[in-house]
Amino acid sequence: MSAGQGGKAGLRQLLRFGIIGAVSTAAYMALYLAARQVMPAVWANALALLVTAIANTAANRRFTFGVSGSKDALRHQLEGGMAFAIGLALTTGAVAGLHLLAPNASHGIELAVLVGANAAATIIRFVLMRLWVFSPRRRPSQSPEYAS
Repeated sequence: MSAGQGGKAGLRQLLRFGIIGAVSTAAYMALYLAARQVMPAVWANALALLVTAIANTAANRRFTFGVSGSKDALRHQLEGGMAFAIGLALTTGAVAGLHLLAPNASHGIELAVLVGANAAATIIRFVLMRLWVFSPRRRPSQSPEYAS
């Protein structure tokens, strides 16, 4: 693959990752707001993030990084869980910080802070997925489950 082709593949991956991320963010927001009605912000965030992280990793596995089939699916989810943990730490820290600075912040303000923290976590998640979880160097060269 030439450098130009690698750059195009990277842009395609970034575009697909962005589309999946937008859908995941919308789902996260809906889940967070629903859960926030019955539980504290930190727990609502953790629940919404966990559910969307599992679906997000599966979707990125298939559509962004071209991996199909069940081979390595559990490993991919577990490694994606590392990215989830980083995202959870960032978002939990953000909402905890908000509550220290503005204890009576509305659920809408909480959500805005969480979406911002999730944006930072998303950048980290893309880098981890591209360079580690779904790295071409870790793929078996003749495996039909990995698209070229």
